[in-house]
Amino acid sequence: MDKLQLAKRIKESAYLEGDFLLRSGKRSSYYLDKYLFETQPDILKSLGKEFCKHLSPAVSRIAGAELGGVALAAAASLESGKPWLIVRNSKKGYGTGKMIEGILKAGDMILLVEDIATTGGQVLEAAKILTEAGAKVDRIVCVIDRKQGARENIEAAGYLFESILTKEDLGITE
Repeated sequence: MDKLQLAKRIKESAYLEGDFLLRSGKRSSYYLDKYLFETQPDILKSLGKEFCKHLSPAVSRIAGAELGGVALAAAASLESGKPWLIVRNSKKGYGTGKMIEGILKAGDMILLVEDIATTGGQVLEAAKILTEAGAKVDRIVCVIDRKQGARENIEAAGYLFESILTKEDLGITE
């Protein structure tokens, strides 16, 4: 599926109108429900291919923050053959209590994938966890940039930011 078809599929499966409170604390008259598009096999497969277009030769692992980034990282891993990691939002109180699931070695170069970027808060938290564990984030790539400050915040933190689609690609002009 090409990018135009992908944008159409994502919008028809996940675009909702109403009054929504976003993770960033901002209110919006529309919501892109990531779980509605990430659970569609054709969309997820296409997103895995799209993420792979952003892999530099130096990348050794793909990572996604729980919960939305998990399926995306897995899809990119399956497409690329590169191992993937889950970055937890918080330590679990049992088992190993790790913040990163999977095998991470100091110096690993990471492609960090994200679903929808509004201000970039969650993905920046994940990048910090990976960096503190000794990895280097090559770049952060999201499925959809809502164009509400994510690029500016991520780049100000010193990371390269790219998106597969923007809200305009979905025909959203708000």
